[in-house]
Amino acid sequence: MTDYQKLIDAETWAFIERTNAFYPEDTGERTVAEQRAIYDRMCREFHSGYPDGVTAQTSSIPTPTHDIPIRIYRAGEAAGAAVGIYFHGGGFALGGLESHDDVCAELCARTGFEVVSVDYRLAPEHVHPAHFDDAMSAFEWAASTYACPILLCGDSAGGNLAAAVSHATRGHKTRPVGQVLIYPALGGDTSRGSYVTHAQAPMLTTGDLHNYERLRTGGVDRTGDITMAPLADADFAYLPPTVVFTAECDPLSSDGEAYRDRVVAAGGRAFWLEEDGLVHGYLRGRHSVARARSSFTRIVDAVQVLGHGAWIW
Repeated sequence: MTDYQKLIDAETWAFIERTNAFYPEDTGERTVAEQRAIYDRMCREFHSGYPDGVTAQTSSIPTPTHDIPIRIYRAGEAAGAAVGIYFHGGGFALGGLESHDDVCAELCARTGFEVVSVDYRLAPEHVHPAHFDDAMSAFEWAASTYACPILLCGDSAGGNLAAAVSHATRGHKTRPVGQVLIYPALGGDTSRGSYVTHAQAPMLTTGDLHNYERLRTGGVDRTGDITMAPLADADFAYLPPTVVFTAECDPLSSDGEAYRDRVVAAGGRAFWLEEDGLVHGYLRGRHSVARARSSFTRIVDAVQVLGHGAWIW
């Protein structure tokens, strides 16, 4: 059995306990609307505000069937060398423009890039491929709007969407210049690796992942669908330069390792970094947990390097 008392330091435990304090014991039995309200309140309590000089404008991307809300972050008047599209986490059922608002503002401030946060449709009201379709629409909108390179970034479910867009756009005239995936869910083998050794990790369990998948699919078997599980792809060639960050104490850690290995085996550039002693969702702890703060600096650096078309790993 994994000894989390040894792996996780006191600061991270304090972050875990603060997070868990927002969740009643019967959270899993509540309606999705109630779970969203709990999640949103928790995110508000962790919100750290905007860095000086950052402004945000909420807008939308029109599609034939609906509008996709977005929020565009800018730092001062100077245009960055790239634009980052950010897909938020939340198991495809939770979160939105507010849940990752400060994360996007800080990415903008520290890179100088414009950042576009995408409020894709959520399950169970909208099952797969609705989330992927919205992510693709956001990329296509950005490709037709910006003349600078486009970088994809996302955490957890958002990391899945970023990778899925990267796979789907390899034949497009405009393709992502890079992707930064933060503890992404990529559809790995749940019978091995971290899915087993960290099945009962704090903050996210393998059981949680199965529940989110049922919500996302509506119970339909989507085995082999690469728009849902990028690791199901048989071809990893011609993907953009990729940096993957995972948390050691997270059932999704093995997805990052497997994804790195397949991109490199196909001749691409990919780097995987597992952050020691951290847990799923640690972005919210970047101001209170030293390990998370250091990881966020590495994430910012990766976004900036890939946005400039460079590679240092």
